[in-house]
Amino acid sequence: ARLFARLPTVMQATGLGRSTIYRLVATGAFPRPVHLGPRAVAWRWLGYDVGQWGLLGFGSWAIEELKSSAFAGQVGLNRPENFPETELGWLLFDGYEGRGLASEAATLVCRFAFESLGLTTLVSYIDPGNHRSIRLAERLGATLDADASTPDGDACLVYRHSR
Repeated sequence: ARLFARLPTVMQATGLGRSTIYRLVATGAFPRPVHLGPRAVAWRWLGYDVGQWGLLGFGSWAIEELKSSAFAGQVGLNRPENFPETELGWLLFDGYEGRGLASEAATLVCRFAFESLGLTTLVSYIDPGNHRSIRLAERLGATLDADASTPDGDACLVYRHSR
């Protein structure tokens, strides 16, 4: 294995304090691909990421590259109240794309969802312009499901992963 997935401990992984993380998230500087809005939104985002483990029995894992011990991103199962189905999602930080880390981690999370949780299907909600994520979903064996509902009617593509 080239990576280690664990429950995210953002403070430990980044070496930053809680207030610094909230400030960076609120200003859109951490994690860079996600702008979450004001501090209250950042608080809900971080609380959701941790809280869904206790509420749903699943959530996100940090992706750590074993060779460098670097925090490379996260992968996980998401099901906030506005998601019609359980989502397999991933996020890699700059410099870690195109190395197979997301594919390896997402494969492990799929196995967990299907074998340990007994789920029979997952979806990935993907922005139509995110060609790397579309290719990754397809490499994972997911197929475009044009009939699937999207969160809040968002104009995203739904890729279905089946057991």
